[in-house]
Amino acid sequence: MAIDKIQSESINLADNFAFTGTVSGAGGTTAPYFEAYLSSNQAISSSTLTKAQINTEIVDTANAYDNSTNYRFTPQTAGKYYVYGNLTMYSSNTSVNGAIIAIYKNGSNYKAQDLTTGSNESTRETLHAGAIIDFNGSSDYVELYAYLDVDAGNPYVQSGDKYCNFGAFKMTE
Repeated sequence: MAIDKIQSESINLADNFAFTGTVSGAGGTTAPYFEAYLSSNQAISSSTLTKAQINTEIVDTANAYDNSTNYRFTPQTAGKYYVYGNLTMYSSNTSVNGAIIAIYKNGSNYKAQDLTTGSNESTRETLHAGAIIDFNGSSDYVELYAYLDVDAGNPYVQSGDKYCNFGAFKMTE
């Protein structure tokens, strides 16, 4: 006997159920996904967008993140993905005039967040960028870029999974 309609009063949603047949509309998967971080501080040039060399994977379910050469995520499953990056940037002996974090898709700036500070206000800035990006499942890729404008000295992207990370996951449809 087939059940056409179940009323909420007749079923305890806390119970476990064994279904025979096909259950649809019960959810999807967020795979593939990855997250990685920078293992040691990365020196960058002042006032120059520089690719963050995020080189230590925490997880990479489909081996779609290149953590050693191009530092890019190229998922082979088409769909919409949430892509995010967090960067802490600093200069050891001077103030920071401005900072940018940018997510690049296929070599072009797709989404960026910037911060302009007043003179002598800070030596360390942390920025986040996130975007929902459609991937074709074959050649589309994303990368993370850093920018720090300092008066003098050497700017860096700070290492560690708490300070610098890059990740993405497929959104369920």
